[in-house]
Amino acid sequence: MNQVFEALAHPTRRAILEMLKGGSRTAGELAEAFHVSKPTMSGHFAKLREAGLIQADPQGNSIVYSINMSVLEEVLLGFMGRMGVAPEAEEKIA
Repeated sequence: MNQVFEALAHPTRRAILEMLKGGSRTAGELAEAFHVSKPTMSGHFAKLREAGLIQADPQGNSIVYSINMSVLEEVLLGFMGRMGVAPEAEEKIA
């Protein structure tokens, strides 16, 4: 869980996840949205992969990234449990 929160701590990584909510994208497509160097973007991708939040699929000369919702959901449910918030209670509130 710590790796996920560390990955989510950076605004660029959160923005990458937001972009991937709409579907898979190549590393180049994602990098175009940010004004940082390629090594910096690679570091962000690595941090998200290490946390299990994204998956990388090499396709030809490109790497296609997709979001791993199951890991994100698992961590959020675990965090809610640690905070004493039951998912059922959240559904009733919403």
